[in-house]
Amino acid sequence: MKKYATFILKFALFVIGCIVIGLCIWMVHVAAETAATYPEFAYLQYPVLIYLYITTVPFFYALYQAYTMIRYMDVGEAFSDQTIDRLRTIKYCAVIISVLYVIGSILLTLQSAMHPGIALASITIVFASVVIAYFATLLQELLARAISIKKENECTV
Repeated sequence: MKKYATFILKFALFVIGCIVIGLCIWMVHVAAETAATYPEFAYLQYPVLIYLYITTVPFFYALYQAYTMIRYMDVGEAFSDQTIDRLRTIKYCAVIISVLYVIGSILLTLQSAMHPGIALASITIVFASVVIAYFATLLQELLARAISIKKENECTV
C-alpha cells in the first residue's frame, strides 16, 4: 500500500484520539456546570465522569490496535494472522463499549437522571459500536478466507 495512504489513516486515528481526549477534558466542565445548575444530581458528577473515562480505555485500546494494523500494511503484512487478531480485539473492544454504555444508561435511568441528550448520545455510541463490531467481524472472516486462499496458492506453486 502506498505510504501516503497509510499516513492519512494514521493521521485520521490521531485526530480521532485527540477529539476524544478533548471531549474528555470538556466533559469535566460540563459536569461541573450541570452539578451547579441541578444540585439534586450533583452526587452523580464524579461517578458519571469516572464511568465515562473507563469507557475510553477500550476505545483507545481499539485505536491502538487499528494503528498496529496500519503498521502491518506499511511493511506488507496486511494478510497475516496478527491482523486477524487485531480485528478480533477491535471487535471485543466495540462490544465492551456497547455493553458499558447500555449499563450506564440503565443506571442513569434508575436514578431518574437520564436526560434526552444523554440518551441520544448513548444510543448513538451503542449503535456505532455495534456497527464497528459487526464490520470488524466481517473483515475478520474475509481476511481469514483470503489468508487461507493465499496459503493454498503458495502450496500449489
